[in-house]
Amino acid sequence: MTELLRANTDVVISRWAESAGTTLRGRATGAELERDFRELFASLLPVASSDGRDLSGHSFGEIRSFLEELSRSRARQNFSPAETASSVFALKPVVFELVDQQNDAELFRQVLAFSNLIDALGLWTFESYSRAREEIIKEQSEQLLELTTPVVKLWEGVLAVPLVGTLDSARTQVVMEKLLEALVETGSEHAIIDITGVLAVDTQVAQHLLKTVVAARLMGAECTISGIRPQIAQTIVALGIEFGDIATKATLADALRHALRREGVEVTRKGERGTL
Repeated sequence: MTELLRANTDVVISRWAESAGTTLRGRATGAELERDFRELFASLLPVASSDGRDLSGHSFGEIRSFLEELSRSRARQNFSPAETASSVFALKPVVFELVDQQNDAELFRQVLAFSNLIDALGLWTFESYSRAREEIIKEQSEQLLELTTPVVKLWEGVLAVPLVGTLDSARTQVVMEKLLEALVETGSEHAIIDITGVLAVDTQVAQHLLKTVVAARLMGAECTISGIRPQIAQTIVALGIEFGDIATKATLADALRHALRREGVEVTRKGERGTL
């Protein structure tokens, strides 16, 4: 079986790429498929006589690595898991066609074992794609968290963290880390956590906010929570949530004015004495 495949390498790879290309509906060029399949075929030949019952062995290390990399690449290109696995399964009909005219019982037995091997490799590809896709989704979620939790400098010594959407444990951790890093980098002593864009405040959200405030205090910074709208204020009262000695303000502007006063800066309207 191995010798038959090796002797017909070019034909097999060409027909394999043609078959897979039909399934992929032009999402990959024939040249790209032939390049990938040639590498895959080279790593497949040494194990072609195996039935694929156990792919964890050392002899399958090279082909496992190649399929994992192929699956990761296809996942990043938004191929579906079925399209990715079908590229491996497409080799079976090509091999069946190759041995169709052969009248050899031993070769027939080897072909059946080879078919089982391809099935196992196809399933491995499907699983590798799923793992790669989960990693990509996790990376994208982390990047999205980074983008939705900016720390901005409003004034010398005053930072602000405007929050939008839902505040959960994972996002709280990101907020806390970014705020603490910014406090260290800027030497700021005041931080404003603005929740104007937070959809709702419940006991869990309040606990997340309190943890962030406590962490900032340990770094020597005082926090003010702004964006307390009337509906949120009513909810906080109804839930019996206590913010203790943490300053709360209705708007970000009020919170900034409060922080500036603590810095000894008084803001007045234009034309009034002491205008800054």
